[in-house]
Formats: sequence, C-alpha cells, structure tokens
Amino acid sequence: MPSKPAGTLYRGREGMWSWVAHRITGVGIFFFLLVHVLDTALVRVSPEAYNEVIGTYKNPIVGLMEVGLVAAILFHAFNGIRLILVDFWAKGPRYQRQLMIGVGVVWVVLFVPFVIRHLSHVFGG
Repeated sequence: MPSKPAGTLYRGREGMWSWVAHRITGVGIFFFLLVHVLDTALVRVSPEAYNEVIGTYKNPIVGLMEVGLVAAILFHAFNGIRLILVDFWAKGPRYQRQLMIGVGVVWVVLFVPFVIRHLSHVFGG
C-alpha cells in the first residue's frame, strides 16, 4: 500500500507556485480597486478633499507601490491566460511548465521597460 496517493499532491512545482501567486496578486489588485473606488467617490463629497487625498499620493513610496501594482496586474493577467489554456486546451496540462516560462518571459519583457520609465519619473522629476 503506497504511503501517498499518486498524482494528488502538489510538490512545489510551477503549478502550485503560480496558483499561490495568482491568489496573492488577485487579492492585492482587489484591495487597490477598493481604495481606488473609495478615493474617486470622494470627489462627489468634496472636491477639495479629493484633491488633498490625490496630493498625498505624489511621493516616492506610492511610486514604488505603483510598480508593485503593475507587476501584480501583468502577472495576474498573463497567468490568467495560461490558466485558460491549461483548462480549455486539451494539451494545456502537458505544456504547463512551458506556458509558465512564457508568462515569465512576457512579464519581464513588459515590466522592465515600465519600471525604468516609471521610476525615472518618480525619482527624476
């Protein structure tokens, strides 16, 4: 009798880690959207208060948080496409590792130029 059921447990491979990262990025994006809706709704209550809140966002810490937000959105979007392929393409599960590598490559190709440009605006003026 085998000690572990065969094929039923994650073993720390790309499928498990992409699952974890997808959930974390999804929760992070949700909380950003919640704050965004609330601070945008403030414009109807008091335009002056809205301008004051938006003014507090113009600092390097928020600029770095924006980098994290874009990283999360890019990963979540491309990993979501990977998940669709794994779920609805008959050969998807067989190519899960290659699809994950593809997500990483596309993420880096899009994210690195954004970081360079964005941080030059945040820290350069």
